[in-house]
Amino acid sequence: MRTRTAIIPLLMLSACASGNAPPSLLPRAAEAIDPRIPVAKPMNDRPVDPALAGHLAELVAQARSSDAAFQPAAAEAQRLAESAGAAQSETWIAAEQALSRAIASRDATVHALGDIDTLGANRLQANAGLAPNDLEAIKSAGAEVGAIDDRQARTIKAIQNRLAR
Repeated sequence: MRTRTAIIPLLMLSACASGNAPPSLLPRAAEAIDPRIPVAKPMNDRPVDPALAGHLAELVAQARSSDAAFQPAAAEAQRLAESAGAAQSETWIAAEQALSRAIASRDATVHALGDIDTLGANRLQANAGLAPNDLEAIKSAGAEVGAIDDRQARTIKAIQNRLAR
C-alpha cells in the first residue's frame, strides 16, 4: 500500500509537466529596435487629396480677393481718420462710416479663415485622422489666410485708435 500512495503524488506531478520547453530569456528581435530612431517614412505618404486642395485654393483666393477690396477701403478710412475732427463731428462720422465699410469688406477673409478650420475639423472627424500632406495643406492655407486676417485686423485697430483720440 505504501508504494501506491507514493506513486500517486509522482503521477500527479508528471501530469503538470508539459512537453514544451520553457520560454527563452534571450532578447527578442523587437527589443533590438532602438525606439529613438525616427521612422524613415510616414505610413500614409500619399499626395494631398485633390478635392481638398481645390477647396483650400478657393478659400485662399476668396481671402486674397477680400484683401484686394479691403485695401482701398482701409486707405480711405485711414485718410478720413487722419483729417477727422472731434468725436461726433461731421468729419469724424464720415471717418467712422468709412471704417465700417472697411470692416465689412473683410468679411470674406474672416469667413475663409473659419471655413479652413471647419474643413480641417470635419475631415479629421470623418476620417479619424488626417494624412500628413492633407494636414500640411490645411496648415499652409490657414497660415496664409491668417496672415491676411492679422494684417487687416491691425489696420482696423490702428484706424480705431486714431478715431478714439
